[in-house]
Amino acid sequence: MPGEYYQSVYLVVVSILTVYLCFYYKQSNDGTINVQQLMSPMPTFVLAVAMALFIGLRPQASCFIDSNNYIAYYNLMEGNKFYFESQTLNLIFDNLFRWMASNQLGWPVFFLVIASIYFGGMYVACMKMFPYDTLISFLVCLAAFSTFSFGTNGIKAGAAASLFLVAIAYHRSLPIVILFLCLSLGFHHSMTMPIVAFILAYFYRNIKVYFLGWCFCLIIALLNITFFQTLFAGFTDESGAQYLLSTEDWGGRSGFRFDFVIYSAMPVLVGYWAIFKKQIMSLTYEFLLSIYLTTNSIWMLCMYASFTNRIAYLSWFLYPIVLIYPFLNEDWGENKYRVFTNVVCLHLFFTLFMFFIYN
Repeated sequence: MPGEYYQSVYLVVVSILTVYLCFYYKQSNDGTINVQQLMSPMPTFVLAVAMALFIGLRPQASCFIDSNNYIAYYNLMEGNKFYFESQTLNLIFDNLFRWMASNQLGWPVFFLVIASIYFGGMYVACMKMFPYDTLISFLVCLAAFSTFSFGTNGIKAGAAASLFLVAIAYHRSLPIVILFLCLSLGFHHSMTMPIVAFILAYFYRNIKVYFLGWCFCLIIALLNITFFQTLFAGFTDESGAQYLLSTEDWGGRSGFRFDFVIYSAMPVLVGYWAIFKKQIMSLTYEFLLSIYLTTNSIWMLCMYASFTNRIAYLSWFLYPIVLIYPFLNEDWGENKYRVFTNVVCLHLFFTLFMFFIYN
């Protein structure tokens, strides 16, 4: 299949499956699905494998810009003697790439391994956090605005984010948390910011402060104050500073992104309603929401930077989990599945609108 059709096919398949499951949830009299279907991880596992194969074995095409760069670099490295490089930004990813090129495994195998980590991490996180609703939660992850993009372009950050999701899912087990946070950081150094947000949320639990911080950062973005953008550039590496300070025309939209703010606000509004209106008291949910609010707040402070979507992704990869958590794991009320399916369909509609109409 030509690469130009990949995202369209991906979104059509995800949309059909999501709408079908939403209809099933909405029609359920008691708000549950067949117990045997839910308890079995097999449907979700099959879908995860199918997605890893579909994305991992994608062809070389002009629309996969980052992938083409990796292919070119792979061809340069192929067959060279492998040695472990300790002075590199992405310790695990870079050395894995060099080892696979050295052993001439082929760039399709490399992409397949990364896609397996990407979708495998999502699958493990959904299975752990939503054991009775694994399939629909996994589909919500697939339907997220940034999922396809970071499975084909920005693959280092995508794989790192999925490993971070596993750490989130097992946040009560410190050894697993430390292992997967280290793996995540080893795949992409940008995960430093989510890891700091993880640690902050772990030790400081006042959710009102996180909400106020998010609102404050939104005001800063509206006022076009770039002080923090410049400040953060002084703490990051050369590539990060280029993202934050470069004025080069990169071919995308820049300035205040109303579309991105509207998208980012959905979990915030759901969280506000769940905690302050529905009085849902869940330490796990507040922990997840605190991480999202922190990382998304930092993106808003850097909204006017080039490649702002890559900075936004450091919060967006958490987006599907945070969005659906209070509906599936907490007592929202008797109409929770009706509200849940409406939110899921709106979430899907935004992605379809951005791809087929807005862009």
